[in-house]
Amino acid sequence: MSHPVKIVLVEPSVILRNGILAVLHRLNTIQMDVFEVTDSEQLKNSLHWQKPDMLILNPSIACTYSLLQIKKESGNPQLKCIALQNSLSDNSILKCYDEVISMYDSIEQINEKLTKLIIEPEDEKRHELLTVREKEIIVCVINGMTNKQIADKLHLSSHTIISHRRNISSKLQIHSTSGLTIYAIVNKLVELNEIKTGEITNKE
Repeated sequence: MSHPVKIVLVEPSVILRNGILAVLHRLNTIQMDVFEVTDSEQLKNSLHWQKPDMLILNPSIACTYSLLQIKKESGNPQLKCIALQNSLSDNSILKCYDEVISMYDSIEQINEKLTKLIIEPEDEKRHELLTVREKEIIVCVINGMTNKQIADKLHLSSHTIISHRRNISSKLQIHSTSGLTIYAIVNKLVELNEIKTGEITNKE
């Protein structure tokens, strides 16, 4: 997803809300705009004005405002709803959510859960259309290599690398290095810890 992800965080506790905000802002691989909501009335208004891509909400809020109603009023059938689990919850309720974030999840776990939801479903099909060479080039790009460096490594011309990169952008509809990084993590071309250490290698 090339544009910032709009996330509405729905949590009445200011302490928990600020804690989640702090964690979200540390997820450097995800571009996001986060909006705070404290109750169901604010949530209703936010759905109309912000038109979010994703909701992270306390399940107690959804008890008075069903997920079905939330998705209907958002006007976004692809809206992802994530339960913010801060206590023991009924598993039958949590099954209704696209994902569950626990208070005990690490930053890496939260990043992985959100990233999987952010990538568009169509990307799985687009991934199958990528050639082995294109996947190699994606790994090189997110490793910070220039077109000339990639060309030298793969024994190709710079013109060929530019053509491959255009094809990649056209197939994936991703036009930024950060977007390619998220794509590569989700599709297991690279590992998250490799990006942190800068030791990225092609997995295929």
